[in-house]
Amino acid sequence: MVLSWTKGRVFRRARKGKELKNFGGDLEIDIAIPTHFRCPVTLDMMKDPVTVSTGITYDRDSIEKWIESGNRTCPVTKTELTTFDMIPNHAIRRMIQDWCVEHRSHGIERIPTPRIPVTPYEVADTCTRILSAAQHGDENKCVELVSKIKAWGRESERNKRCIVSNGAALALANAFNSFSSRGLLIEKNVVVLDEILGALVWMRPLSEEGRSVLGSSSSISCMVWFMNGKQLSTRQNAALVLKEMHVEALVKCVGVFEALINMIKEPVGSGSTKACLSTIFNLVNNKRGVTTCQRFVELGLVDVVLEVLVDAERGVCEKALGVLDSVCDCKQGVEMAKANALTLPLVIKKLLRVSELCSSFAVSVLWKLCDKNIEEGVLIEALQMGVFHKLLVLLQVGCGEGTKEKATELLKLLNSCRSKAECVHHSSLDFKHLKNPF
Repeated sequence: MVLSWTKGRVFRRARKGKELKNFGGDLEIDIAIPTHFRCPVTLDMMKDPVTVSTGITYDRDSIEKWIESGNRTCPVTKTELTTFDMIPNHAIRRMIQDWCVEHRSHGIERIPTPRIPVTPYEVADTCTRILSAAQHGDENKCVELVSKIKAWGRESERNKRCIVSNGAALALANAFNSFSSRGLLIEKNVVVLDEILGALVWMRPLSEEGRSVLGSSSSISCMVWFMNGKQLSTRQNAALVLKEMHVEALVKCVGVFEALINMIKEPVGSGSTKACLSTIFNLVNNKRGVTTCQRFVELGLVDVVLEVLVDAERGVCEKALGVLDSVCDCKQGVEMAKANALTLPLVIKKLLRVSELCSSFAVSVLWKLCDKNIEEGVLIEALQMGVFHKLLVLLQVGCGEGTKEKATELLKLLNSCRSKAECVHHSSLDFKHLKNPF
């Protein structure tokens, strides 16, 4: 068989869908990739060719996904794989690299030489050594080993999957708990604890066993200490890992509520803000929710959440409204929400403007604020802000059954005060947004 190596066959204009645009942008001519450079599974040029037990060469990423999907046969020959070992095909890889260099004048970039992926044995061995170093209090050795795991993870997603599936998260959780409970000042072990937190972040969600280990009072206290610190990346990592902890463990630890409120007041990023709001939501909705809710209200949670809502992105907005809705389940929460002049304007503004989830939370908050025993002043104020028309639109475009019931009740309450309200024209009162998706 004559391969497409010659100058005459390298450039062809057929097969417009298989151009090498990924390698060189917009090319005026199509460059045919030699057939044996393509992965038999994806038909794309191989970046890390490996040979399986049947002798067929595939791109490592595609054959690994094939096997991880539960397949036990060779995609080409359909015969059963006697082993899942993959041998790097250096000869093909060098040929592909030489071909890329030969055609670099057409914008084709040379594929990099792939790093050898980490093996389950290497991960397991490193985890054993981490546990040993933590047991002996060898901070430097532990930092070195955790840094190695983080370096492996940065190399590829495949490495991350291998690291997580071979128990690294549990080993790191035990090491974190060990160093945080040695009876010494946290500052003494701050380097290793910070290093472990940075690795645990991308190993989420943690296993049940990992959560139990990190749920100790010493580990949670250490995370709270980091959240109150000055290092932005560490504060965010601590907030993200703390979100994984069980509510029962969090409520027993001193300083958790204050740290969560402070993290929202002084946001590091949307990721940490969403994590803190999610943690608060879980705390407020646990079986000790009333007591927890009262504690958060005393710390000024309502005012903090309303400040966040002013210009929050969608994800933050949904979680903030969810927290506000939960806080309004307790008497103190409702009173604080009514006392804040921002509550009605912000909640009504978010209605129909962010997402279906935000709208359902907004209706629930309004339903709790506008109960039958309140003064007419609140209802009149809400009417002047256009809530009546927004609720009508919400029922017209559709919503969940629970939201529909609350919206209907609100409309009945508001309707009784419409004659007393001063009708104020506002752009949000018309129906032009009916045409827009919500």
